[in-house]
Amino acid sequence: MEMLTEGPIRTRVEGAVLEVTLDRPKANAIDLVTSRIMGQVFRAFRDDDALRVAILRAEGEKFFCPGWDLKAAAAGDAVDGDYGVGGFGGLQELPNLNKPVIAAVNGICCGGGLELALSCDLILASANATFALPEIRSGTVADAASIKLPKRIPYHVAMDLLLTGRWFDAEEALRWGLLREICAPEALLGKAWDLARLLESGPPLVYAAIKEVVREAEDMRFQDALNRITKRQLPTVDRLYSSEDQLEGARAFAEKRDPVWKGR
Repeated sequence: MEMLTEGPIRTRVEGAVLEVTLDRPKANAIDLVTSRIMGQVFRAFRDDDALRVAILRAEGEKFFCPGWDLKAAAAGDAVDGDYGVGGFGGLQELPNLNKPVIAAVNGICCGGGLELALSCDLILASANATFALPEIRSGTVADAASIKLPKRIPYHVAMDLLLTGRWFDAEEALRWGLLREICAPEALLGKAWDLARLLESGPPLVYAAIKEVVREAEDMRFQDALNRITKRQLPTVDRLYSSEDQLEGARAFAEKRDPVWKGR
């Protein structure tokens, strides 16, 4: 994967881990151009078999992302414009992204920035992270959050956050299960990399199956979803059940050794 070293999005690759940094001073707000770049980056990550895990972070400690760039909107960016292949921030609507993505959240994470974090699979936050869905105050709807949040945390808590737009801190986010961990600001990136390396060492075909099963089963009855799995009607499950890695897992267990995952 081609690495980006300048512009609003920077990338670097170490092993099978891709680090994506949002760096758009002053506040890391996302306009249409930045969103389209992010979509290209995450699509390339999705399609590159050499990459297994991504970390999404932001430059600086004050802002993770406040969401949509209102200054760009005032200059002509349409709120319903072309966000690119992955929708807002490159992740929200990217189809078939069957690899783990970790958000490392620092500072202010609100509006579309919080929706971007919610599009990741695991969220780590620094102790100085603060969150809100303030769209209500600017007369618009937090669309993705209105869909996702009541499915992730208790309904009445989600409605409180959506209807009031109030700020909440990392401790409250952890309490409601939005975060995996709270880190000291200086330790956040290191913790994200530790987690990424743990996932990098795991079975990529199993991760792919987990993500597809979770995604497809969200609006299905339990038995219908289970039938699709057992009948190998999900592509990632079918591939897993026919894979070398499936046999390797069983052999490693029987031989009392660590498995060597090849992703095939």
